[in-house]
Amino acid sequence: MGKYRYQGFEAGGKKIEGTIDADSEKEARKLLRRQNIRATKISAPSILEIDLGEYLAEKGLSKPFGQAELMRFTRQLAILINAGVPILESLEILEQQEKNPSLRKVVRNISVHVEEGKSLYDAMIGQIGFTKLYCSLVRAGESAGILDTILNKLAEFLEKAEKLKKQVKSALTYPVIVVIVGVAVVFGLMTFVVPQFVSILQESNQEIPWVTQTVIDISNFFQNYTLLLIVGIFSTTMIFLNYIKTTSGKKQWDIFTMKMPLFGMLVIKGNLGSFTRTLATMLSAGVPIIDALEICIETLDNTQIAKDLEKVRKAVIEGKSITEPLKRIRYFPPLVTQMIKVGESTGNLDQMLIKVADVFEEEVEELVQNLTKLIEPIILVVLGGIIGFVLIAMYLPIFMTAGGAE
Repeated sequence: MGKYRYQGFEAGGKKIEGTIDADSEKEARKLLRRQNIRATKISAPSILEIDLGEYLAEKGLSKPFGQAELMRFTRQLAILINAGVPILESLEILEQQEKNPSLRKVVRNISVHVEEGKSLYDAMIGQIGFTKLYCSLVRAGESAGILDTILNKLAEFLEKAEKLKKQVKSALTYPVIVVIVGVAVVFGLMTFVVPQFVSILQESNQEIPWVTQTVIDISNFFQNYTLLLIVGIFSTTMIFLNYIKTTSGKKQWDIFTMKMPLFGMLVIKGNLGSFTRTLATMLSAGVPIIDALEICIETLDNTQIAKDLEKVRKAVIEGKSITEPLKRIRYFPPLVTQMIKVGESTGNLDQMLIKVADVFEEEVEELVQNLTKLIEPIILVVLGGIIGFVLIAMYLPIFMTAGGAE
């Protein structure tokens, strides 16, 4: 997008000139006609006037927008629609003020489709960053005439998901930093400090204890094979990451993460919390339960949990209540199943699911805090033990020599 200079006449015949943001001369003329301006001359922007962010977004090279940007857009669109501003005008306002080039490009595409006569749902479906869940809720809101309400629910949903993501990221930041610093210190000891001690020990011609010899051998390995070690670690990591992207690899990895001693419950409750929150949002928007279950299952990250919940959906299609198949899922808490049963019997399933989602999210938050408290001392003890072992191994011959001299 760039600033096109134009000259023309307003509706009253007054001569006018100025600039307008557009992707092309054709779009510039269309935008001017919408403002009742008849353009007689339009000049393309110079290369220095082209928005670099817009250019990268057009070429697909810019950073994609995240949940935070989408949440802000959703909230602002809800406010504008609630205030009575037409959808097309609301989209144009949000496009003009949007700072993220990728989201601005997507909003512009949506705006063009809406101007062509498509519904907001049809304009959003297929756009990058707008999930099937998001678009389905928009369609439900349009059908029921409560689009602003649904958009507010969507914004709240995205906000809670982003909050949980930030909590997990924040909790794991410190342990990760400690591990990186610890690894760097150990690497420095092995490649720079230990060799200095080796030269001193070789000059003294004294017997080297097995503990010290072990450290020396490890140090020699680091010095001789550091590059190969880095290449090996990088290659192994890339092979692993590519493997878990395959169907069989993803399935095995998901089963493994569910069985991990420390992180298993975090994975399970995080996915179940996301599932119940999404299902509650969709049911409250008036989406049929079978369609809602299908969309919710598609949004889950863990394939094994999605497979188990697919059985729940099939049971509902057969006419059973949602509670019966949930009881057969061994990791689904009985208390939560009972709460859902109460929601079904009272006709307030969506409200009960919101409470269930709150329970899961509180438990995830507590698990994250407990794991952080547990991981930090383990990391410190392990790294401290390694560094202590290296230092003792290096100083042990010196202590032995001093003891023999006495």
